[in-house]
Amino acid sequence: MKALWKKYRHALVLLYGLIYMPWFIWLESRANLPYHVIHVRLDDLIPFSEVFIVPYLLWFVYVAAVFVYLFFQFDKKKEFYQYCIFLFTGMTLFLVVSTVYPNGHLLRPASFERHNIFTFAVQMLYRTDTATNIFPSIHVFNSIAAHVAVAKNRKLGGNIWIRGGSFLLMVSIILATMFLKQHSVLDVIAGTLLGVLMEQLVYHTDFSFARSRRRKPVRV
Repeated sequence: MKALWKKYRHALVLLYGLIYMPWFIWLESRANLPYHVIHVRLDDLIPFSEVFIVPYLLWFVYVAAVFVYLFFQFDKKKEFYQYCIFLFTGMTLFLVVSTVYPNGHLLRPASFERHNIFTFAVQMLYRTDTATNIFPSIHVFNSIAAHVAVAKNRKLGGNIWIRGGSFLLMVSIILATMFLKQHSVLDVIAGTLLGVLMEQLVYHTDFSFARSRRRKPVRV
């Protein structure tokens, strides 16, 4: 048991779910309260397209698959922790923003012109996910986090097909948030900017200098 714990103790990061899920559920319970409507003119120019439900739902598999892959890369635990820091920081900021700045949109179509398996899936999505707490888009942010983690991994990023497929999936998910009328363009822009910022902080910022300065003995 001791060896197993030592090998898999990084699974403790899953405890973050005990913070995120109750907080998110509480935010969703406030959907009937007044909120700031997020909208720009470009939102009205983007048509609704139900086929984008496919990449939108693949987001759940995408983010989780990268998490599981890095979790079992025992010699690459740094990459696993970087991915978790990337995800959890953005998700926490999303919770804070939604708490102090209740937001939502009015973009969803009142009815569908067609009825097929895709529109049925969209209907299910609309029923389970309110049109509130949308800024910034976590779908966008986490998709960027997943793709960056794939691209930074030597094995995955070194495979042009995997890296290319990951990029196309990321872009498809980002587009899906708008074509399914799940998010405003503003949500997407905010999620993208936050993702770019976190990529710089997590993968390109060296904090070793600050640590060495703190540890440097003081001469008296």
